[in-house]
Amino acid sequence: MMKQIFILSMMLCVCWLIGVETVHACTSAIISGKVTPDGRPVMWKNRDTDNLLNCVRYMKGERYDFVAVTGYADNPTSIWIGINEAGFAIMNTLSYNLKEEEGDEPSSKRNGAVMKRALEICATVSDFKHYLDTLRKPMSVRTNYGVIDARGNGSYFEVNSRKYTEYDVNDPYVAPHGYLVRTNFSVSGELNEGAGYVRYQEAEQTIFTASASREITPEWLFSTLSRSFRNPLLDIDLKSGQFNTPQTGGWFVEYDFIARRSSSCAVAVQGVKPDEDASFTTMWTVIGYPPVTPAIPVWVKGASEKLPRLLTREKNEQRSPLCDASSVLRNKVYSYHRGMNTEAYFHWELLFNKQGDGYMQQNEKIERELFRTTYPRIDMWRKEKSPSKEEIFRLYDDCDGFIAKKFRELLHLEI
Repeated sequence: MMKQIFILSMMLCVCWLIGVETVHACTSAIISGKVTPDGRPVMWKNRDTDNLLNCVRYMKGERYDFVAVTGYADNPTSIWIGINEAGFAIMNTLSYNLKEEEGDEPSSKRNGAVMKRALEICATVSDFKHYLDTLRKPMSVRTNYGVIDARGNGSYFEVNSRKYTEYDVNDPYVAPHGYLVRTNFSVSGELNEGAGYVRYQEAEQTIFTASASREITPEWLFSTLSRSFRNPLLDIDLKSGQFNTPQTGGWFVEYDFIARRSSSCAVAVQGVKPDEDASFTTMWTVIGYPPVTPAIPVWVKGASEKLPRLLTREKNEQRSPLCDASSVLRNKVYSYHRGMNTEAYFHWELLFNKQGDGYMQQNEKIERELFRTTYPRIDMWRKEKSPSKEEIFRLYDDCDGFIAKKFRELLHLEI
């Protein structure tokens, strides 16, 4: 108990002195098919932003059509993670230790536009590399782009306005254990500068252990990392049960957890084996605050006609049903607003408690059932070599209906 009080006191002092880490605090990883249970690569991103309104939408591209996570704008010029019909996928995390040249434009403005264009014209990692080579300099970006393709390739490109450095997840020298992690600094950047080192440590250590036993799946990534409340530097894990009533008051201070108030979505793109149809590339999508929102699978095939209702922006309205419901629950968790510097306080007991009925615990029950019923259907499609649009649409309807029912029963929300 004394250790908990000391740690909490130190965290309060740190938060007061330097404030909560910048809201653009994404955490991501690329995992090679060499260390996943089914041999398919996975690309994961936990997105943090000051714009919490996200949705999934279909876009028609110049060469390839695609689906992506975007904001609510009618004609968005940027995307934040997405997949196209060739099986190419892209994401990014902002980097704060890559050098900017004098006269460069602000680095964050073009990141999403570069990714949107890449989904339109790229089919492979090599295509993306060529695309970067042809961009006019300065590129006005400072970011870590993560990409995978339908051939089993995957790389991070650490890019500033003038140049880039590639890190290949299948290169044993670069990724000896079959995965790469990036937060908000670049390996090629200035030493010990940037942000997200503690989050990097948590993701890296956790994936390192899981890669040896090949247990890394989209479901595992959401449950273990997108909903991680562990700070490895302080050696505390809120899920241990030692930070709930009656040992504590049930509140805590957010600092350097992967899951945070500014987490607006989480996505795990599950790629394909080299001999599989690229249309099986799956974008498992959590829209909204990941601790309280379940994942729904999305494909490019048929997306021009239909996507899951809960993930898309409703016509003539600036809302996505699941994002909206997630915000209601997030606001209950972060409900203390008395005085200055209170945004870091969150009601941990509402998310996770010893009775097992916290928002996050209820959400994981919903998600486990979704994965349990969805995986066999996708496996059957793979045996048949290609899913029909009708089967995909039926799965979307089933996911929408099941989540709406369970949110009503367990979380008392209509969506």
